[in-house]
Formats: sequence, structure tokens, C-alpha cells
Amino acid sequence: MAHIWVRAEQREMEQRVGLTPQGAKALLDAGHQVTVEDSPARAIPTAGYVKAGCVIAPAHSWPDAPSDAIIFGLKELDADGPDLTHRHIMFGHAYKGQADGPALLRRFRRGGGTLLDLEYLLDETGRRIAAFGYWAGFAGAAIGMKAWIAQTSGTSLGAIGVYPGKTALLDELRKDLAALPDAPAPAALVIGALGRVGSGACDLCTALGLSVTRWDKAETASGGPFPEILDHEIFVNCILASPSVPVFVPAEAVAKARRLSVIADVSCDPSSSYNPIPIYHRSTTFADPLVRVTDSPVPLDVMAIDNLPSMLPVESSEDYADQLLPSLEDLDTDRTGVWKRAGAIYETHVSKA
Repeated sequence: MAHIWVRAEQREMEQRVGLTPQGAKALLDAGHQVTVEDSPARAIPTAGYVKAGCVIAPAHSWPDAPSDAIIFGLKELDADGPDLTHRHIMFGHAYKGQADGPALLRRFRRGGGTLLDLEYLLDETGRRIAAFGYWAGFAGAAIGMKAWIAQTSGTSLGAIGVYPGKTALLDELRKDLAALPDAPAPAALVIGALGRVGSGACDLCTALGLSVTRWDKAETASGGPFPEILDHEIFVNCILASPSVPVFVPAEAVAKARRLSVIADVSCDPSSSYNPIPIYHRSTTFADPLVRVTDSPVPLDVMAIDNLPSMLPVESSEDYADQLLPSLEDLDTDRTGVWKRAGAIYETHVSKA
């Protein structure tokens, strides 16, 4: 049985968690030990974990956790933190050429720990066993709409807040759209529409009554160029960067005649050499959600927030935790499945760091 230590997230605006109190109770009933760090910022209150029977630890105390504890978080650790001695379950963002990846892997190598990357928990077919993708797509398309509304109304898009649920978010967007009676609704194009992320983006657009063009692998198999993207006001990219993904919006497209004025890059890999939208070079944040690429011939803004499901933390946490729980129940007993595969992927990459 495993000792699972749920750490408090330290990134601003991050209220999600990968284990609910109900899931923690199931782990405890199965014989696992569960410690949860206190966190007033977490969307699911600590009281629920107390009721489930978890041990509660102070926030950010995981470096002093027992050596056999498996530290479970979602987003990245402080870049200037200690060498990593434990096994960590988290999104490491370290395997696809990201700028901070080698330093993180070297911290694991020096400390003797292991990264079990949530993005690389894969079943026998290579499909991720759990993902926040649906809510990333939903939130990303929503912020794309917010950016288009701001452009159309001649205002600036300010900081993005956290919503108690999707109903509140949709109600706000409908109200803002209704305040633009003379503006025709924008047309959106979603690439990756058949996947989890694209499904969420399409559902957001459909809920608002937008015209949505849905593309996936078949529509992009030619490798480009893709002038159709420029004929839509909003482009939502839901395809992860990889060597096989073509460039969707090359640098020369920016100066061309286009309707395109907002790109919601949900996949958000600006530091990757495989970035399919190489017209911007930094991620954005909830506090500063857009990069203005150009004002001519029409404005072009890019949204590239890498923790989009944090905008809807309760729904996204519950959905993700339900997907992940069966694998957490097999921690330290699954010697051939997702955890072994994740460990092997780590070993391949850490040897090159």
C-alpha cells in the first residue's frame, strides 16, 4: 500500500486538486495512507478531507514528508526549490523541450527522486488515463470569446477570475454578447475537435450559439498552409505540440488580410520547438491573459494560459479525480501498468538532462 501526500498548490490562481474527499475515503478504505496539506486556496475545503479520515499537514510541508511518501500535486514546483528526493506525481512539463525541463530533471537526478508525470500516465494503447482536457478547452474557448468581445467593444480584457461553475461563466458571456447588438457573432474554428480538449471548446461555442468549424487530423493532414484559419474570427488550438503537427499560423500570416483576431492556444507550448503557432513566445496568465501580436491589418491577440481548468476548479477537479482514482488505488501494487510506464518514460528523459 502507498502513502499518498497531497500537497498544497503554490501557483497563484490554482485552486484545483487531483483527489477529492470521496476519493481519499476510497483510498483509505483500500488500505492506503493519505495525508493532505491544508490549503485555504483549494476549491474543495480541507474540512472534507478531515471528515474522510485523512491526516492533515501544514501547507508546503512535503519536503519533510517520510521518504516513502508519494507527493501528489498538479502544477509545477518553485524553480529554485530543493533537490527532489521523493516520488512526485505532477505535470512536470519536462519532456518536450520546454525551457525549464532540464533543470527540473536534474533536481530529481541529484535528489534520487522520480517524476511520475501526469501527462504520461498512459494505458496499453498510449492514451492518457486521465486529463483535464475537456475543461481546458471549455475555459480556453471562453477566454477567446472574452478577448473577441473586448476587441469588438473597444475595451481591454482585464484579469480573468475564477468561476463557481460553468453556468455562471456562460451567463456572463451571454450577457456580454447581448450588449453588442450590432456585432455579428464570430465564427470559430477548433482544431483537435474530436479530442477531449476540442470537445470542451466546441461545447462552449455551441452553448453560445456560435458557428463552429470542427477540424481534426484529416483536415490538417496536408501539412498546410491553412488559409481557412484566417477566415474565422476565433481559432482555438487544441492539438498538443509534437514533431508531427504542422504549423497552423506561420509568422507571415500575421500581415495578411484576415478575419482572424483571436487565437486561444489551449495547448500552450510557446517554448517548444514544435509550437504550431510560432507568432508568440511566452505563456499568458489569468492576471495578464493576452499577448497582442499586431494591430494591423486588424488586431491579433493570443491567449496561452497553461492552467486553464483552474478557471472552473470544482468541476475540473471532480472530473479529473474521478478519472485518476482507479490508478491511484493501484499505486505501489501496479508493477506493470501506468505507473511502471511512467517511471520508464522518466528514466529515458532524466538520463539526457
